[in-house]
Amino acid sequence: MQEKVKTYFNQHPGAKIKVKELANKLNANSAKKYAELKEAIYFLSKDEFIVRRGKRFEKVKSATKKLVGTFQLSKEGTYAFVILKNSKLNDIFIPEKYFGIAFHGDTVEVKLLSNKKGKNLEGKVVKIVDRKFDKIIGTIIKQKSLYFVKPKEKSIHRNIFIDVKDLNGAKVGDLVEVVDILQSNRSSHPEGVVGNNFGKAGSFDADIASIAREFEIDTEFPEQVETELSKISSEISDNEVAKRLDLRSENVFTIDPIDARDFDDAVSVKTLKNGNLSVGIHIADVSHYVTRNSKIFNEALKRGTSVYLVGKVIPMLPERLSNNLCSLVPNKDRLTYSVIVEFDSKMKIKKYQIKKSIINSKRRFTYEEVQEILENEKGDFQKEIIQLNKIAKHLRSERSRTGSINFTRPEIKFELDANGKPTAINIKEMKESNQLVEELMLLANRIVAGHFNKGDRKNPKPFVYRIHDKPDETKLFEFVQFVKSLGYKFNVSSKNLSKEFQNLLTEAEGTKEEAVLNETAIRTMAKAIYSPRNIGHYGLSFNHYSHFTSPIRRFPDLIVHLLTYNYLENNDNHLYSIVELNDICEHTSTREKIATDAERLSVKLKQMEFLKEKLGSDFEGIVSGVTNFGLFVELSENLADGLVRISDLDDDYYEFDEKKHSLVGRRTKRIFRLGDRVTVKLIRVDEDKREVDFLIIE
Repeated sequence: MQEKVKTYFNQHPGAKIKVKELANKLNANSAKKYAELKEAIYFLSKDEFIVRRGKRFEKVKSATKKLVGTFQLSKEGTYAFVILKNSKLNDIFIPEKYFGIAFHGDTVEVKLLSNKKGKNLEGKVVKIVDRKFDKIIGTIIKQKSLYFVKPKEKSIHRNIFIDVKDLNGAKVGDLVEVVDILQSNRSSHPEGVVGNNFGKAGSFDADIASIAREFEIDTEFPEQVETELSKISSEISDNEVAKRLDLRSENVFTIDPIDARDFDDAVSVKTLKNGNLSVGIHIADVSHYVTRNSKIFNEALKRGTSVYLVGKVIPMLPERLSNNLCSLVPNKDRLTYSVIVEFDSKMKIKKYQIKKSIINSKRRFTYEEVQEILENEKGDFQKEIIQLNKIAKHLRSERSRTGSINFTRPEIKFELDANGKPTAINIKEMKESNQLVEELMLLANRIVAGHFNKGDRKNPKPFVYRIHDKPDETKLFEFVQFVKSLGYKFNVSSKNLSKEFQNLLTEAEGTKEEAVLNETAIRTMAKAIYSPRNIGHYGLSFNHYSHFTSPIRRFPDLIVHLLTYNYLENNDNHLYSIVELNDICEHTSTREKIATDAERLSVKLKQMEFLKEKLGSDFEGIVSGVTNFGLFVELSENLADGLVRISDLDDDYYEFDEKKHSLVGRRTKRIFRLGDRVTVKLIRVDEDKREVDFLIIE
């Protein structure tokens, strides 16, 4: 395939072509050939035979090899280095006067000068090859009579000049997006044009837009998606109903947070003639509306997941689907994919079926409403809810028995006013109602994944799993040493390490070390990811596990629905190859991490916005991190964290004991260690630097 690609570009030296166009030219449209083509392009790009420009590839010109590398700005912003690609030369030193319009992280071409800076040659930036940020978010400022944008991104140390005619209505103090960044003829600064204006910096909409741009999360759907969406019918045909298991007469209901906007799972339970219980877990059939390789499908793949910022959801699917056609709202016929499980009187699974279905939810419950029914044993569908809770408790008990780890990481919920300003921060309480839903979803995910691990183990069907590897040995050793320093035991030689983790967390319940042990245990664990290679889920102690229950907000669940239906219909043709599924898994695992980081930043910024009104106040907290420069403290009442700088511990000279995760006073022998409860005073909130500072109160 590499030879074919080379031949094409040699015969068409000026060609600039997209991968799909090239696939057409080379008759490489089958799944196998297309995967080979992508692999060939990857290696030819590495060999610098071809180069990517935007979405197109072209042959590298065989002129004198140019010096190209990554522009890395110093912290002071007064000099930089260009880290060269595929060169034996040392990094090139760039003085400030030769930056041109390069920003930190840009790929640039440099010209060597005769000067030398120590061991490094000196050079100047002559061309921007590729921008790290082609759009930059910042605040409009005015210096004398000139307008500039001050970037929010910390690594961009240079303001961008904006001509008055290019402000596009933006005013001083507005948060804007700058595009078309070029070298200015009128200023030593780069010059750009105001694109989007997000409103006053610090406003709710501006903050959301800023986070979305920082993590490159699209907030709007392309016009092609909207056009395709408008053609989807909301009617369910009789022909479609006839293909499905009709459950519309059964007592199906949803259980969700009070502020949920989309409902992608519902549950039901009934007693069979043989006395066994039939439990239904019904998941929105997104795949009926979002067909493979449609515009909506491809956009969902690109996004990978919905992103839940404080007060705002950036959905994976357009709202007409996520909040309407696919959402299992009450008293509406909805298409679903059901996992129906039969339990005997001893709560053992006798059999199950995975079927496309149609439901009509009879009630939308909140977690709080279900909890009240469980505690008072009265209310709508009380019999069904109590039955489901008994099954859920049994499933949870069985998981714990086999070594599944039940982490207790607290979450917070903000109360926002009409302007998006936080007025209160509450810690969510996980109760039986939450666990009821969680256990049933885990059950469905496990059953679906396990179903396709039967048969030929050497040649498994291509599938998408949610996998979780064993902890890294080095991290595990450090965790054991830390556990011992707190006075707990952990048998690292145990045959069932996950059970050892659970026993430790159970022992720590209700103690002052509970939170820090949970957090440190989570950090010790590997990260769960998506993969077509099944190695099981260590944390849950499942041999087979997938994500099936949230196709409205997670793309891997949608793929699992497609694969499941394809295989259950006895279709021997694989929808995707292992290589293709691996690409999807890597992409969606990356998008999941990006979404998680954006969500955490959103929470942190709202916590800081809340705290800045409380400067000088005292708080109770727990030492959540110990470093050679201070203590990180997490506040108990709102889980906000901040730093007690070692320079502000002025009663002694403190030394960092890395093994014991502590700071020790040289004279007083006073110890601050991970997990200690402390009282602190809030002394500084810097939203630009995203820093919060505390003082220890005696």
